[in-house]
Amino acid sequence: MKTLDKLLSLLVPGLILVHLLCAPYTKVEESFTIQATHDILTYGIPISNVNQTLRAEYDHLTFPGAVPRTFTGALALAALSKAWAGTGQGRQVAGTLAMEKLLPVPSALTSRETDRKRCKLAIYLLAFTGVVFRSEIAIFLAAHTAYIWARGRVSIWKDIVPAGLTGTLMGLLVTVSVDSFFWQRLLWPELAGFYYNAIEGNSVAWGTSPWHFYFTNALPRLLLNPLSWQLCIPLAIGLKATRQRSVDIIIPLIAFVAIYSFQPHKEWRFVLYVIPGLTAVSAIGADWVWARRSKSIIYGFLSLCLIGSIAACFIASAGFLAISQLNYPGAVALNRLHELADGSEKVIKVHMDTLSCTSGVTRFLEKPKPPSLVEQDTTLWQYDKTEDQETLLTPAFWADFDYALTEEPQTVIGKWELIDQVYGYAGLRIANLGGSSKGARQQPLDSSTPRLQRWLEELFFLIPPAIRTSIFRDRWIQIRMEPAIRILKRQPASPPIAAP
Repeated sequence: MKTLDKLLSLLVPGLILVHLLCAPYTKVEESFTIQATHDILTYGIPISNVNQTLRAEYDHLTFPGAVPRTFTGALALAALSKAWAGTGQGRQVAGTLAMEKLLPVPSALTSRETDRKRCKLAIYLLAFTGVVFRSEIAIFLAAHTAYIWARGRVSIWKDIVPAGLTGTLMGLLVTVSVDSFFWQRLLWPELAGFYYNAIEGNSVAWGTSPWHFYFTNALPRLLLNPLSWQLCIPLAIGLKATRQRSVDIIIPLIAFVAIYSFQPHKEWRFVLYVIPGLTAVSAIGADWVWARRSKSIIYGFLSLCLIGSIAACFIASAGFLAISQLNYPGAVALNRLHELADGSEKVIKVHMDTLSCTSGVTRFLEKPKPPSLVEQDTTLWQYDKTEDQETLLTPAFWADFDYALTEEPQTVIGKWELIDQVYGYAGLRIANLGGSSKGARQQPLDSSTPRLQRWLEELFFLIPPAIRTSIFRDRWIQIRMEPAIRILKRQPASPPIAAP
């Protein structure tokens, strides 16, 4: 059993690595940390001519984003990657550690003093994380602290104040010193972000959702397994034997989500912190069912349903992973351009539009500067991410580039040739494959067809023809792909026609 427990404990880091290998690119939400990590690793931390070096080499002062973000996570990640290739984000690691300490432990396994120390450490970690990484963790911390204080697990003056104050001061010391250096002004990024989004209300520019969005949409999708919130969690709360443990976990989580739901702009990543706790409560209910599977037909049937739902969720998760590979056309386009043009010229300048930069392009994909251009087939690549609309409407701006990655080629001024295009994921549909054999399909596969679609069709044609026709009526799931990024090459201007 201990060996099995150890193997199961490796599933989470193992699945993370599998996802990184299959979908190694990042979207705009992770852009700042990834770019900052690259710059620290590539250019180091300047100790002289700091302002000039940061402006010349680092990405953040040229493209600061709507609000400044902390360099703390990027600095830690860059330091760790020197010794071990790792990835992740500091707020999620610290948040997970804090949740582990907040989860109640059966009294037979821990003393009251040990539980108090665990809660005190959790308060410290959450305070530090909220100050440095995400300001909404303050609500998360407040909900948990109020509950464990009401339950008598901690004291205000002996535990809450010392741990919260220490975590806050340590967080301020770290983030203000680190970020004031990299941003070259006195700065507390999370305070600036909180003021911009919550006080000034600018977050609504990215869309709004109704108050119930997290409860009716985000949390069910994050939990994925419908039995977790339709069966296991209600069962864990309803049963007298498991009620107290489950309530101790779930009440602060629900309070956090309910309070945060008053913020009009909502994204699932803002409430991701509650998933470990909800999963724990779901596991309590699932354990109750599984332990009694041989005692009644109902529990035996529910146990089979749990096994089936876990298998279905595994398949669905694998499908989501395969689809997520199709969501980074910018990264694919830049890699393809490197394959097509690297070594063709000594200096190549490429412009990348907004969609390219928000769908996978990071500085890690850029070709490093060669030590010398004397050698044959060496190219100095220069990259541009200009977003200013007035500049983009200037013909002289485009005349400086050799290639362009763009979503809308009609906006690129001058004479350009389309040399390739990259397709992106555009949804799922039920399509009529037609006929009873691969050769009879109505829509032949082409180079833009993703590997997952080929696998789906191979699976379809493994089904006996009679079943395909009578039950499925020759209809099957199809991945819809649309042109996302065009790779353009500038053509030389036509010479003027001489006067007769």
